Amino acid sequence: MMLSRRLMLAGMLGAAALPAAAAPLAYAIVPEPIGEGLWLVRGADAPIEMANGGAIANITIAATDAGAVLVDCGPSLRYGEALRAVAEKLVGKPVVRVYLTHLHPDHVYGAAAFDPLAVAATPQLVDILKRDGAGFSDGMYRLLGDWMRGTELRIPGTVLASDHETIGGRDFGLIALSGHSAADLAVLDRRTGTLIAGDLVFHDRAPSTPHADLPAWRASLDRLKALPHRATVPGHGPFDPTPAAAIDQTRDWIDWLDRTLRDAVAEGLDMAEAGNLPIPPRFAHVAAARYELERSVSHFYPGLEADLLPRIDTAR
Repeated sequence: MMLSRRLMLAGMLGAAALPAAAAPLAYAIVPEPIGEGLWLVRGADAPIEMANGGAIANITIAATDAGAVLVDCGPSLRYGEALRAVAEKLVGKPVVRVYLTHLHPDHVYGAAAFDPLAVAATPQLVDILKRDGAGFSDGMYRLLGDWMRGTELRIPGTVLASDHETIGGRDFGLIALSGHSAADLAVLDRRTGTLIAGDLVFHDRAPSTPHADLPAWRASLDRLKALPHRATVPGHGPFDPTPAAAIDQTRDWIDWLDRTLRDAVAEGLDMAEAGNLPIPPRFAHVAAARYELERSVSHFYPGLEADLLPRIDTAR
């Protein structure tokens, strides 16, 4: 029944969104070279919406002697199939590994286009995907309609058991962390010194927080900053050719967000008022800033109110 419902949603929304004579939906996947045998496919700096087909996450492609290695794989079966074709043409060999950085659907649903044994995640993330991953499907179908046709969550077939993998002569450091979610993975391409940070790092695009633990996130950012690397691929936003600019910007945003929401609770602001608070000028250029502030209010405000404004008869 669930699959039929999803397909029904896809058909209804797809038909409503497209003129009868419209061309089939297609993702434009354009790899940008960022290092030796390394390419970035940029996601849209926007929320998940019909106009972008949910292709908002950055994807990294690495060439090895064994084949192509991907970090994340996009929001849908359709995207994964297009990504696989581009990666295999670019590298001249099949995709042999797909690392998943965390549970959010704009990063993982493209896994349906790959051999499950090629798709790898940490033990923590595999457990989370088994428990919670399928729950995103209906929401993605409602948001994206026909972009999602045929997409179902595929659990990774390889559970990572080490802090590195060497594939086709190329060494990848695998750093298991948390903060943006309960199980985050960063990948360090040691050949180029490029840190592929997943959604632990955002750059000129406001961080999203639906599963965030801010103290853990800060600790993870400290770990990432201390790694020996020369450049950073954020989960969203443009490539950072420096080791620390995007990391520092992410830390600055979550620190500002934390202080701002705590102060708003203490001042008695309601959630609507908190979502309309001014955003500092230093974030004026940051994409989706207002959108993510409003979302973060919904994520954090009830817990902050319970913590900072307890009932008078509640023991502390």
